[in-house]
Amino acid sequence: MAENEPLLGRNNGEEVVLVERESEATQRKTATPSSRVVSLDVFRGLCVFLMMLVDYAGSVFPSIAHSPWNGVRLADFVMLFFLFVVGVSLAIVNKIVLDRTGATLKVVIRTLKLFILGIFLQGGYLHGITGLTYGVDIERIRWMGILQRIAVGYIVAALCEIWLPTQEMKRVALFRNSICQWCIMFLLSAIHCGLLYGLYVPDWQFSVLQSTGSTIYEVKCSVRGDLGPACNSAAMIDRYILGIDHLYTKPVYRNMKECNGSNRETVSESMPSWCHAAFDPEGIVSSLTAAATSIIGLQYGHILVQFQDHKGRLYNWSILSLSLLAVGLFLDLVGMPLNKSLYTISYMLVTSGAAGITFCLLYLLVDIYGWRRLMFVLEWMGKHSLSIFILITSNIAVIFIQGFYWRDPQNNIVRWIVTRFVQK
Repeated sequence: MAENEPLLGRNNGEEVVLVERESEATQRKTATPSSRVVSLDVFRGLCVFLMMLVDYAGSVFPSIAHSPWNGVRLADFVMLFFLFVVGVSLAIVNKIVLDRTGATLKVVIRTLKLFILGIFLQGGYLHGITGLTYGVDIERIRWMGILQRIAVGYIVAALCEIWLPTQEMKRVALFRNSICQWCIMFLLSAIHCGLLYGLYVPDWQFSVLQSTGSTIYEVKCSVRGDLGPACNSAAMIDRYILGIDHLYTKPVYRNMKECNGSNRETVSESMPSWCHAAFDPEGIVSSLTAAATSIIGLQYGHILVQFQDHKGRLYNWSILSLSLLAVGLFLDLVGMPLNKSLYTISYMLVTSGAAGITFCLLYLLVDIYGWRRLMFVLEWMGKHSLSIFILITSNIAVIFIQGFYWRDPQNNIVRWIVTRFVQK
């Protein structure tokens, strides 16, 4: 039966209309009118802008680049902000779901498209900003990445919203009205915590292909619950399931003092063996809490949909944000470090609280005080976030420009800028 067709029943041989789904949906929409929340587009545009900023200015200003391991810097907020916005948007799009099976099929298709696009953009097929080659060895393609992580958060949050609907929200029942979704979030966090602290990590070895041949390195671990870059269980799971050759080859922990703080293609032989290893910050274990972040974003979207007054929205957003922030800081204080590479629970909660506070401020400035004209650039970027990500942050535009050179491939403007400013 089509979604806009009425459900028919019989009463004494006569057909009567019992329920007409389309009219019910229309009545519910007109009963609670809501205009477009511009601040959500602005927030999404802010995420894109921050990603561009830290990608291109991070090498010049290391203080805004990713933290080498524990701790958070400006760049460490960007990925979570994207996942947060995904959850908020899903709550708005799926506030009325008439066909759960059809909606699920659309979610699966969109997830696959996003995941495949991520592999193409970040799997290693496209050349870097200092070369003019393309193509990737299938045995070394990177399976995970930014868009792949967003795809994971998207499908988990979307399925929760489609199959675990919430009740009408009341001011005193923020958790009770979406208890099933909160349970999924806690379950994902518990599995993440159990894997990170409970698995035993044995000694391991790996080989690195160099110009002089293949070199084998050995890492001594034999430990359980270690959260360092060498012996954490998240990396171990990625090595077993994905394969070390399919992980990110320039992990951020090479900026640590132990690795001489130089994240280059070549690493000195005097450094610890683990400095030579690949590590994926968008790995399997950390995707659990990444998906939990999108579920947290769902709760902000529920408040947006079910509260029609500005005061009610801001009040509930503020309470939720401060609660997440407080719990996350407490966990960090008692020994669970803020770590973006491992996506620890403390990191998830602190940055989710920061995302909620940022959303509150943007909502106050744009949707209440009407500062839309001042934010029009961010709003435009938010409406075209995927296109900008593909062209700019994935270096497609840079690669296109670099293809034009004067007589010699080395004489191109991109290489000149990189050698003059970035690698100076």
